[in-house]
Amino acid sequence: MKAIWLTDIHLDFLDETALEEFLIRLHGQHADALLISGDIAEGPSVGRHLTRMADSLRIPIYFVLGNHDYYNGSIARVRQWIRALTAESPLLHWLSDSPPIRLSSRISLVGHDGWGDARFGDYARSTVSLNDFFLIEELAGLSRMERRRKLEALGDEAAAHLRSVLPRALRTAEHVVVVTHVPPFREAAWYGGRPSDTQWLPYFSCKAAGDVLRMAMQQNPGKSVTVLCGHTHGGGRSRILPNLLALTGPARYGFPEVQQIFEWD
Repeated sequence: MKAIWLTDIHLDFLDETALEEFLIRLHGQHADALLISGDIAEGPSVGRHLTRMADSLRIPIYFVLGNHDYYNGSIARVRQWIRALTAESPLLHWLSDSPPIRLSSRISLVGHDGWGDARFGDYARSTVSLNDFFLIEELAGLSRMERRRKLEALGDEAAAHLRSVLPRALRTAEHVVVVTHVPPFREAAWYGGRPSDTQWLPYFSCKAAGDVLRMAMQQNPGKSVTVLCGHTHGGGRSRILPNLLALTGPARYGFPEVQQIFEWD
């Protein structure tokens, strides 16, 4: 099986010509599946772009959503739209709403959007202000403490999903691929060529999800997990445990790239 990994492709930044050229490049890889770790477009257009990709490539697309995918909308409404879209399309699979998926005889796939959950770094003193706080309905107009509670709840949601699906995947597969948008470890929150500082870490890592992954792999030393994430636009490779690897994809607005091509038997 040949799978392409994409992250932070931000298709809203492309004109029609650039979008078509990108789809042609993907089609030329002759892959069996596409894995996308979030930030596909924005709230009003993410469904349209996913449909366009499915119609063009005609292969299964396994994806999570990133924070940009909720811009100019609400988390609740975008999720409702995505659930309806994936119910209609046999090619589109939102991993936040999916059980473990078998990719090969030895590999399973799980995932969740994740969210920067304010648990790493120095949230109280961070001066970082994200567009999330203005462009996502559930995060707009909140006080700092209200926002922290919301971010923690979103991180806990990701952790709960992984706590449910990861043990099931590990029971039947030697290796599990975990797709998530926000790096689940501080070591994987690469930014500007190095791990993020305390100002950015609250928004560039999902500790709740990482804790679930770390514990699961400590309890399953004979199995292995590769995490595919993005969000920070900084690339890096982080060996968290001997059997737990996190790959963080780099990105530039307006220049979507193939992060990696996997070939699994």
